[in-house]
Amino acid sequence: MTQQDKGSVELVIAPQEKDLGEFTVRRVLPAPERRMVGSFIFFDHMGPAEFPPGMGIQVRPHPHIGIATVTYLFEGQIMHRDSLGFVQAIECGAVNLMTTGRGMVHSERAGDDLDEVSRLHGIQSWMALPDHEEEREPAFQHYPEADLPDIDVNGVNVRVIIGEAYGHTSPVHAYSSTLYLECLMPEGTELTLPDQYQELGAYIVSGSVAIDDQAFGEGVMAVAREGAAMTLAARENSRVMVVGGEPLGERHIYWNFVSSSRERIEQAKSDWREGKFDMVPGEHEFIPLPD
Repeated sequence: MTQQDKGSVELVIAPQEKDLGEFTVRRVLPAPERRMVGSFIFFDHMGPAEFPPGMGIQVRPHPHIGIATVTYLFEGQIMHRDSLGFVQAIECGAVNLMTTGRGMVHSERAGDDLDEVSRLHGIQSWMALPDHEEEREPAFQHYPEADLPDIDVNGVNVRVIIGEAYGHTSPVHAYSSTLYLECLMPEGTELTLPDQYQELGAYIVSGSVAIDDQAFGEGVMAVAREGAAMTLAARENSRVMVVGGEPLGERHIYWNFVSSSRERIEQAKSDWREGKFDMVPGEHEFIPLPD
């Protein structure tokens, strides 16, 4: 991570690679010097990975508290199952919004492509919930790709995943002021990011963009200086994810638990050890609490 001296970029975050067994992810948030951008407290770039027939992602049931999650795929499919009884494929361009609140358990496994050569590529993100929503009842909502605004902004294809941008509003529920965009930028195009959000970060999934005449390549997040207008200029065909919103205050994170209270996290750890969470129907295994 580097601190910028001037211009519209305050920080540049280089991800840390994490081996998840089936594949490696690039973890951008939380970072040592920047834990959150808006409500986004977790941001993983998964893949691109290729699996032979019979192989694929197999994440056993595990718990969450205090967050809403979105896994946004560019390639592949993941089958979501949760303790509320929902079974829903995560598909390219669609949104599964899982709001864990006081506690929810889910699994993520290979989809219908398990028996063939398959690819997986996407972003997994967690958004912390505001203080008054942290203990809400858990919920699950699915939004098909066709429901998300897909617009042209000066030659850039922008999908509004969460929030409002360029005169269009996503139907995906937001618990606080939140922005989440996918931007497909042909070489030579420019995009000035919305200025109504206090915190913003632009993550380059592929390609290269210039900000303030400085080049940013694949796998880094440029975090905007507060109050600065950040303009992206594509040096080649690029895919950029934009995240941000209003800051929520300090959050603590342990494993899959996020809370404004350390004591609440300790309670969640105890509840998982003692089997007090509702489990995923039909699943007979789970991930134990880490040592």
